This record gives sequence, structure tokens and C-alpha cells, in this order.
Amino acid sequence: MDKLWLIIKREYLTRVKKRSFILGTILTPLAFALFFVVVGFIFSYDSGEKLKIAILDKGNFLEGRALKAEEDGSLYFDKTKKDLESIKGDIKEGTYDGALVIPELKNVNTKSHTIFYYAEDQLSIEVADKIEDKVQAVVRDYKIEQLNLDKKELEALQTKIKLDPEPLDDSEEDATTMTSAIGAGIGMIMGFFMYMAVFIYGMMVMHSVKEEKTSRIVEVMISSVKPFQLMLGKIIGVGAVGLTQVAIWAILIPLVYFGVFLIFGFDPEQMQNAQMNAPEIDPDDVQAMVTQGVAELGKMNWWMMFPMFIFYFLGGYFLYSSLFAAVGSAMGDDLSEGQALTIPITIPVIIALYIMIVAVRTPHSNLAIWSSIFPLFSPIVMPARLAFDPPFWQVGLSILVLAATCIFFVWLSARIYRVGILMYGKKVTFKEIGKWIFYKD
Repeated sequence: MDKLWLIIKREYLTRVKKRSFILGTILTPLAFALFFVVVGFIFSYDSGEKLKIAILDKGNFLEGRALKAEEDGSLYFDKTKKDLESIKGDIKEGTYDGALVIPELKNVNTKSHTIFYYAEDQLSIEVADKIEDKVQAVVRDYKIEQLNLDKKELEALQTKIKLDPEPLDDSEEDATTMTSAIGAGIGMIMGFFMYMAVFIYGMMVMHSVKEEKTSRIVEVMISSVKPFQLMLGKIIGVGAVGLTQVAIWAILIPLVYFGVFLIFGFDPEQMQNAQMNAPEIDPDDVQAMVTQGVAELGKMNWWMMFPMFIFYFLGGYFLYSSLFAAVGSAMGDDLSEGQALTIPITIPVIIALYIMIVAVRTPHSNLAIWSSIFPLFSPIVMPARLAFDPPFWQVGLSILVLAATCIFFVWLSARIYRVGILMYGKKVTFKEIGKWIFYKD
């Protein structure tokens, strides 16, 4: 046990003292900050483009109506009675930036109407959408008038429906549609974190084993400790390094995130609206949504989610990192050989990621249930389902299967590791690795 602790301590301290670890841990939040700043400037960038567009209204849609100009002056409309050729001449002279021709509506019941735009420069997608929406509103008012309809009565027909889920048992807590949305968000974050952790820190274990093998340091270490102790100490040590780095990031990244918006004055809500080309949200609605969201977060079964997340993190890490350690011990100097050996390990991880995305949308489907029990998928899929309160038997069965599989894979990887770590100058195949498992000590 003392030797195992020494290996863990060496692996941990050696890595956390490295300049690359310190720089990576500090620079990653700063990289997020730079990303936020760049994205903020991109979405807050004002091109300064101001378009003056001549309107040729052949269908008399603008009699008593008008196309509303943009408040920032970026889009201005001028109704004219000139013919199209004269307007084209004005465009070339710079009087107008473009001409919009609205043809006559031959049938008031038509559901599609094409308008035409003439200009030397092509319209951007955003401006084209704005013009279409403005003309559509005018044509709608024109149709209402032609059909002798009451505009207020038509507006009364538009009813916003809100689904409010109710529990069968009155003693159970009431749920809302936001509960599912928050659960999906939490599940997605947990699933992606597990995916990244398995890849990043599993690969770190593999490269660590490979470096010690190629540098022949392992030959000295094997003379003092058993191969199993060396592999297990390396896995635990690298895992502790990963947990340290994640803990630091969990503190620094939110601080950097909010610091950037306080210093540069970016509004995350406006950035999102600009990105999605969505209308501004009423601040009162935002406050109500935030209040409801906080309340829903308080209802989440954190007493089960957090411990289970830690368990699946450790289980998934030990399962895959032991396999990566085994592959690292079998690798030689040929990198292409090592990449071929890692393919069988990476494929289940990638498949689990896609299943996790589906499981967030349908957490109680057969695919989500059995994938959260299957040990190669469960470290990524089950954390994504925890926010949706899966049945106890599913969680319990998944825990037992993962724990048993983890123990088996650690034992299996140790059998490969004890032979592969001292094997040099020979091209390794999967058939050869299979024989190593049954070698006697």
C-alpha cells in the first residue's frame, strides 16, 4: 500500500508542478474570456450600413399604410411614383441604395406573393428577412381590409397555449415544462463533461505510460513494484490531477465569464438574440423565467444526482483509463500503430455521446434505458438521465454492472500491462494482446 501511495504521489506532484499544467490551467479560462470578448464584438458589431430604398407600390398596398423604418436608421423606405427605369438611374447616381417593387395582388386569397428588389449590391440575409417581414405585415393589413374583416377579432383568435404537467398523486411536487428544459440542460452538461473527461484524462494516462516505456524508466520501477501497482497508481494519480484541474476551472471560468461582461459591458441575452435573429425579450418575462428556473433547480434531486455523478465519473474514468493504460503499454514508437489500437476504445465513447444526446430528448426510451445500463455507455448516458428521475432499479442495476465491469477491465488491463510494458521492438496485434492475458505470472 505504501508503494502504491508513493506512485500516486509521484504521478500527481510531477504533473501539477509542470509548467504546461500550470499554464494550461490558467490559460484555459483566459481563452474562454478571449472567446467571449471576440464573440461579443462580433455580435455587437455595427456595420454602419444605412439603406435608403425606393418603393414602387403597384398594388396600392401602402395607401393609408407605411413600411416602418428601422429605429437605428439602418433601413429607410421612400414611396415614389417614378417608373422603374428612372429609379434604376437614381440608384446608379447614389440617390437610392435599391428599389423594391411590390406587384399587384391578383387574388386576395393567395398565400404566396413575390416582391422584387433591384440594387447594385446584394442584400444581406438579415436585411432581406426584415424587408420580407415588413411587407408581409402590410399585405396582411391590406387583405384584412379587402375581406372586410375585423382586425381586433382576428388578433383575438391568436391564443398562446401553455402546457402545465400535473402529478397523479397530490402529495407529489408539481412540475412544469421548464423542469424538463432544465433537466435536459443539466443532463447535457453532465454527459458532455463525462465525454471530455474520459477522452482527455484517459489519453493522458496512455501517453504517460508510453513515455515511461520508451524512455526505459519503467524497467527501473518494475524492479521495485508490481506492474499492477504501477498501473493503478498512474491511473489514480492522473485522475487526481484531472480533478484538481476541473476544480480550479469550475471556480475560474464563471469568474472570468462574469468579469468579461462586467468590464466590456456585453449583454449575454442580447448576444443570444442577435445570434438567433430573435426579437428582444421583455425584462419582466426574463425575471419571471429566472425566478422560476431557480425554483426548479431547487426541486432537483441533487442528493442523488451529485453522488451518482461522482460515482459515474470515477467508474467511467477507471474503466476507460485502464484500457488506455493497457494500450499505452502495448504501443511502440510507431504512432500509427498506437492510433489503430485506440480505435476500439474510442468508438464506444463516441457512440455513447450520440446516445446521450438522444437520451436527453427521450430519457425514458428503451434506447436510453438499456444504454444507461450497458457499462461502456452508462458513464456518459446515465448522468444525462439523472435529472429526469430514472427508476431506482435502473440506477441500481447500472451501478452494479458498471462496478463489476470496472473491476474486470482493471484486472484485464493489468494482465496486458504486465507484459506489454516490457515488450520492445515487436509490432503488436490484437491477437498478440489476447495471448498476453493468459500468460502465467
